[in-house]
Order: sequence, then structure tokens, then C-alpha cells
Amino acid sequence: MASEPRGQTRAKYVIIGAGIHGLSTAWHLALRLKASGRGDGHDVLVLDKAAVGSGASGVACGVIRNNYFQPAMRELMAHSVDVWESDPEAFAYHSVGYLQIAPEAMHADVAQIAAEQEAIGYDSVLIEGVDACRSYMLDIFTDWQAVGSSVVLHEKRGGYANNIASLRGLADKAEAAGVTIRGGVQVTGFRMDNDSVRAIETDQGEIACEYLVVAVGPWIRDAWSMLDLPERIPVKGADGTVHTDNPMWTYWALQEGTLGVDPSEFVDNQGRIPPVVHVDSDQPLYDDVDASLITDEMWGIYYKPDFHFGGVQGGASPERIARDASEIAVDPYGTASPEFVVGEDFVRMWTSALAHCHKRFEGTRPLYHKQPSGGIGAFTPDSFPVFDIFRHNAYVIADSNHGYKMIGVGDLVASELLGETSPLLEPFRFSRYATGDLHPTSNSPFPWS
Repeated sequence: MASEPRGQTRAKYVIIGAGIHGLSTAWHLALRLKASGRGDGHDVLVLDKAAVGSGASGVACGVIRNNYFQPAMRELMAHSVDVWESDPEAFAYHSVGYLQIAPEAMHADVAQIAAEQEAIGYDSVLIEGVDACRSYMLDIFTDWQAVGSSVVLHEKRGGYANNIASLRGLADKAEAAGVTIRGGVQVTGFRMDNDSVRAIETDQGEIACEYLVVAVGPWIRDAWSMLDLPERIPVKGADGTVHTDNPMWTYWALQEGTLGVDPSEFVDNQGRIPPVVHVDSDQPLYDDVDASLITDEMWGIYYKPDFHFGGVQGGASPERIARDASEIAVDPYGTASPEFVVGEDFVRMWTSALAHCHKRFEGTRPLYHKQPSGGIGAFTPDSFPVFDIFRHNAYVIADSNHGYKMIGVGDLVASELLGETSPLLEPFRFSRYATGDLHPTSNSPFPWS
């Protein structure tokens, strides 16, 4: 990471956060400034309180998918997949595809996703019917043993990326374009003038700016407060009812971990790295060790072989933290957290679900990596991102924990910073909470699908 003298006091564009959104925005903004003759990367400064990838992007599972029930999310993710595919080596991106396997309760939702993917030219295959789905999965994995799935959507694009390596690749591209990245700088507030941000206050002094980009992941609560934006808001529902006093932010604990099997042995029937697998099921889930019932309600998991994590890595639906957002300690973050890491309940559920799906995972729970994993994410009232301008010149990227896979958002934000409105970002404006133009919800057990 490049460093600047402590006395630097001005930059035209200041971006807070050296994660996927901050780095992508910096890189694309530098390119657009130069192409338009309006400047270059030397006009862009990225600040981070620690270092590149020290936040949510650095602990991300790394799954890249277009599997969304919401048309706006699907189009936005298709754009991001294009960016991932533009330089797979630099982004440590593995284009192995993505499988969604689901029960009859989700059949219509998945079929709709497939139809709308086809409409935008996104390559995928839909398989329908219990027998056809089982046959399709057995053609991929001879040890497939999950029952009750009536629909499979196989996205031929997408896959996964190495989180830290991809962020380093982005940082290298940004710095090559002239961007300065400064770590170890704690933002403490903003100096306002006429409802615009004129300077960023830090523990190393004040930095004047013309434009501010906030891309801080789960720390959005604190930046939002520094901008003096409302902690609670009214939200108009699809039926026209206005629900008053909704918290702008809620926190969810992420449920992810790694099974310490040899990742090179989790291959498909042709010996290739398989697609990322996502299974939603309404079948009873039983403990793989003692056969006791874990749940008879809808459950879901995702998983993939990953040499970076050293095994088969994945997770399950996050758990909402039942406390006011103001009471939740975001720091220390991720695996350093004394509170928000996965526990034995997750290990029991996830390893049993793996065994439910594949015979090869039966009896492998003792191989689960015991080191801390997980983190927390800050979710918006409808669990979808907000991309918008506040206080005249502060662009807020609040990804609602959809973040890492959305590498292309930085490209679109960069264009908006230079005055070109992006149609792909229009459905994610803050105003939707007042107008009721909310994103549709699916029957998935995951809050972000």
C-alpha cells in the first residue's frame, strides 16, 4: 500500500474504505477522469483506518453470482460479473459457475429468475421436476444424495474469487492509475458548510475535499451518524401502508466456516472444480453424528472448494442480532471479534447439511476448522443496497452486506461522480423508502435473495 506524508491536507475526491467498493470506485474514477480530460488518479485519495481488505471484504466468502429474485439486483450483478471476467488473473477469480438447488416452495421464484436471466442474455440452464433435478445433480456429483429438490438453476457464469488477492489486485490497478491509498487513518468526523462536506476530520488532521465517497461496509452506521442522517426512518410498504420509526440499520451475524478436507478432492465427476453450490431445502435436517433433528423448517447452505481457506468453505443464512444498532460493537471485527463469530450450533447445522447433500461429507465434522470465522453486516430496512448522494457531495455506498461480489458498483459510482446518472443504480436510491418502490422478496431463507 502506498503511503502519503502525514501532512497531506487536500484531495479532490476522498474515498473512505479500502474494501471492494472503495478500491473499485477509486480505480474506475481514475480511469474516467483521465479519459475525460478532467484529471487523473492523483485527484483521488483512499483512506482506511487499517489497511486494504481489513474489513468485511477481507473476510468475505468470495462467491460471485447473479442469482437474485429482484430484477434490479440481477441486472446490477450481471454488470459486476462482466468486471470480474475482465481480468480473472488480477482478481483471483475462478469462473466455475453457480448452482441453486431448491424445493417446490421456491420453484416459481427460481423459474422467474431463469426467465429474466435469459431475457438479459445471462447464460444459465433451468432444470425442473424432482427426477430431472436428481439426475442432473448426479451427472455432476456421483455421491449426490439430497432429496426433495424440484428445481435447479445452473448459472454457467459466476463462481468465486480469493478475497484478499482480489483486493490487492484492485489496489494495484488503482495505484497504477495514480490513486493514493493511505492506511492507518481513522476518520473522526466531517466539517460541513452549507450542507456540504468540506473536509474529513481524522486522527492525523483535516483533509479538505470537493467530493466524498463513503464505502465503509458495516461501519456505515458511524459514517451515517457523522453525516447527521436519520437513525430511524418511515418506510412505505407495497400495500401503501407507511411503517413509521424503522431503524435505518440492523446488524446480522454472518454464519460461515471451513471444513478441513482436501479441497482438491471436492471435484465433479470429470475431476474439475465444481460450481459453487447453494442448496435451499424444506426436508428435515438431522444431525450427522447422533441423528437428532436439527430443524424441520426451511434451511439453506452454500459451499465451494477453496485453496485459500484450506478446505471446503461456505455458510448458511445469517442471524439477526436482536439489539439496537447503536449498542453493537463493530470493532474488533471479523475473526478478532469476541462476540460475533460462529458457534457450535452453526458447525452442527452446516456439517450435517453437507452430509445431507453429499455422501463424501458424512462423518467429517471433526475436520471442521475451529478457528474463529464470520463477521457482521449492516442491513438496510429492506435488506438491499442504498447508492445515493447525501449532503450535496457525499456519495454513500451502503451495500447491505451484498458487497464483495458487486465489484462493478465502483464503475457505476465513478460515472455518477462525473455527472452521468446510472440506470442500474436508480432502483437503489434512498427515496424508495418514502415512495414504496421497494424490491420484491422471494421465498428464500436468506435475507438477501
